[in-house]
Amino acid sequence: MTRAAGPPRGARLPEEGGREATPGGDRPDVDLARRRAAIDTLDSEILARLNERAAHAKAIGALKADSGGPAYRPEREAQVLARLAAANAGPLSNEAVTGVFREIMSACLALEQRLRVAYLGPAGTFSHAALAKHFGRFVESVPQGTIDDVFRAVESGRTDFAVVPVENSTEGAVGRTLDLMCATELTICGEVNLRVDQNLLSNAGALDKITRVYSHAQSLSQCVQWLAKHLPAVPRVAVASNAEAARLAVSEAGAAAIAGEIAASLYGLAVLAPHIEDEPNNTTRFWVLGRLAVAPSGRDKTSLVMSAPNRPGAVHSLLEPFAKHGVSMSRFESRPARTGLWEYLFFVDLAAHRDDPIVSAALDELAARAPFLKLLGSYPAALP
Repeated sequence: MTRAAGPPRGARLPEEGGREATPGGDRPDVDLARRRAAIDTLDSEILARLNERAAHAKAIGALKADSGGPAYRPEREAQVLARLAAANAGPLSNEAVTGVFREIMSACLALEQRLRVAYLGPAGTFSHAALAKHFGRFVESVPQGTIDDVFRAVESGRTDFAVVPVENSTEGAVGRTLDLMCATELTICGEVNLRVDQNLLSNAGALDKITRVYSHAQSLSQCVQWLAKHLPAVPRVAVASNAEAARLAVSEAGAAAIAGEIAASLYGLAVLAPHIEDEPNNTTRFWVLGRLAVAPSGRDKTSLVMSAPNRPGAVHSLLEPFAKHGVSMSRFESRPARTGLWEYLFFVDLAAHRDDPIVSAALDELAARAPFLKLLGSYPAALP
């Protein structure tokens, strides 16, 4: 694409009517007009190229449909985003670049197939935000009341994919998700890391007008220090979700909600105080579930669950194949198996795809040692 640009700062322009030129540079009004004209030209070029891209995507969709292939390929999207982030020279951040292109890919995919994606609702939750971050906004988001319902929506074919929380950096694993993964036929197709930014939302106008704060119990616990400092005497009320808190904040004078920015946008609330969480690096990890066998993207993870026989050295025996073949583990977590007293399952994340020869060799050895072994999926790792 040919890049149009305005005159560099400091270049002299011919004297015209109006304000005097600034010393050593253009008159501000002329410089502003020229730069806006350059942006208009670029916008027209970008629009033409976007539609050219969309035409190619639509043609590819037809070819995939003829061959019976799926419209959505997580590994391909991951490769595109990783390549663009690596090539980005700024001034836009990598997060901004990948966010823009995620929406472009979402819009192009919708020309082939508009995906239906289940998530733990209602609208405005962090699960909803994770869905939008991964799939973009050109999908049909289908809220569900419980994590069990999210799984059933995909298992029954009512939705194409699901987004479920699996662990939080401060609160730990989401047990129900792990339990359901042991029995479902679904596989992990992707992951999303979502920074949990808690915000105080209200239309009250000022902190001293807040009479009650609503939020999910977990969010309230994540903002204890901020609330104690800024709203020490204001009652805190735990509700079913942050989205429900936002709904109450809209309907009740003087009420506020602690929730994410997506809830502020959906419910028409002002952000009175942003980023009020006590732990600034609080992040929730989500899994994208479906029925796809995802090919390697070049930067992948493999998740599995296994059991160990109840004898000394059993866990060491299970981990030995990974060490022997040089397979790196990024997560190892135990959970009660619910099949007997003091019996445990072990959830493991490997930093590679199952098709990687060293992973494949390690898994072959592991299968002969573990009483129970289930591969949960190989999928592109979340972007940094």
